[in-house]
Amino acid sequence: MYPSQLLKGTFQTIILKLLKEHKRMYGYEISQMVKEQTHGEIHLPEGSLYPILHKMAEEGLVKMEKVHIGKRVRRYYSLTKTGTTQAQFKIDEFERFIGTMKRLLLPKLSGGEA
Repeated sequence: MYPSQLLKGTFQTIILKLLKEHKRMYGYEISQMVKEQTHGEIHLPEGSLYPILHKMAEEGLVKMEKVHIGKRVRRYYSLTKTGTTQAQFKIDEFERFIGTMKRLLLPKLSGGEA
């Protein structure tokens, strides 16, 4: 697993990307998908996930829908129109960042040196 300091700034981008792809998800589903897609390398604990989702809701990026399942209530999250735009922006921004880091750390592989 990667150190939390390295991942801290990426969680919102990860959540936005998953919601963009899957339209509507609940918190545990998001957490499990992150774990599954990264082969356990990235863990998005509830203590990090829900504060991020709540902040994203306050910012108008996601909306939350409560669904009653038996005696339980499940909260589903989906992107707003603003969230969809922001998701693409954050994904593009992160891809540029990865490219920059590759040029910095691996100059021979990125064509930075002759």
